[in-house]
Amino acid sequence: MLNRRWWDAAALAVAAVTVLFGVSDPPYGPSDWGAWAVMAVFLIVYFAYLRGRIGGEDATQHLVITAVLAVIVGTGVAFDPGASILQAFAYPFVWITSPSTRRAIVANVVIAVALLVGYLVHFGLGGWLAGIAVATLSLGFSLALGLWITHIASIGEERARLFDELQAAQGQLAAMHREAGVNEERARLAREIHDTIAQSLTGLVMVAQRTENRLAGVEGGAAAAALGDIELIEQMAREALTEARGLVASLAPVSADGGLAAALGRLGAAFERETGVRVDIEADATGLDRELEVVLLRCAQEGLANVRKHAQASRALIGVATTADEVVLTVRDDGVGPNGGTGGFGLAGLRDRAALVGGAFEFGPAEPDAAEPRGALLRITVPRKEQA
Repeated sequence: MLNRRWWDAAALAVAAVTVLFGVSDPPYGPSDWGAWAVMAVFLIVYFAYLRGRIGGEDATQHLVITAVLAVIVGTGVAFDPGASILQAFAYPFVWITSPSTRRAIVANVVIAVALLVGYLVHFGLGGWLAGIAVATLSLGFSLALGLWITHIASIGEERARLFDELQAAQGQLAAMHREAGVNEERARLAREIHDTIAQSLTGLVMVAQRTENRLAGVEGGAAAAALGDIELIEQMAREALTEARGLVASLAPVSADGGLAAALGRLGAAFERETGVRVDIEADATGLDRELEVVLLRCAQEGLANVRKHAQASRALIGVATTADEVVLTVRDDGVGPNGGTGGFGLAGLRDRAALVGGAFEFGPAEPDAAEPRGALLRITVPRKEQA
């Protein structure tokens, strides 16, 4: 109903029908010329003012629109009762430009009164019965149709709102399904590594120790060389076993249920239990979006995995600080720093994970101004999304 082209056609059709009714009944008199002049004024007012108000719901403008259409309808009917066809345009127009149903009903009553006044001016007091009948019928029809259309529109708006909510719920459900699938796959990989590679490496360490014990009492250069090889095998197996266990720990899913702070607490407790490295948590993370909580939790998990593999630390600190616009996750340790150890802190994976949510990645020494670097600092900064 807000398509201006349809209203253009309606305005032209109303004016054309009124003029044709007058032209078809010669001879022409002052009432005909007056009615045609009113039609000309109506078209000028429509294209100059009324057309621009289509789609608006300003209360002051609606008052002006009602007054203008009432004057045009009343004046046109006063010259020629055939101009009452203007009400076919006036009634729906005040409905679509009204800011409320109550104002639309009042505007319809004003148009009906203007129609009645036009009949009384044209016919005199003797035309009051016809004027009341026409005004009452047209007003009743307009109110019934307008209220019905308003009800249908409200139902449509409610359905649109429910549809938007359904789409949002479906999106959240799909995200939860994806997260559940990722967690299940991570858990499966962790179990496979633990049950295959880790178990084989554990057996290899035990065989190396047993062989070393058997060769301990044997003298000779060959035995010494064999002992050296066995020790090397044991060392390599222990290192590989440590890597496998670290991989299992990093792959094992950590649930974000209960909020990010609680999940970080569980993650830190598990890490401390497995490695003996003390983990402190300082998290201010309330009201965050679920997806953002999961991303930050995974970043913290990968950060601790790198501490396990490279930092040689005795203590780690996970911090979460929030502002109105962003959330900052930090993972700090007191180990050898980014320039020591074996290197390779998995920076690419953490950088990609942060980039998925439009975040920034920083990594460097925890104390950059110290004479000797001590400890490393990982910082992930991501835009904040409030929890719906």
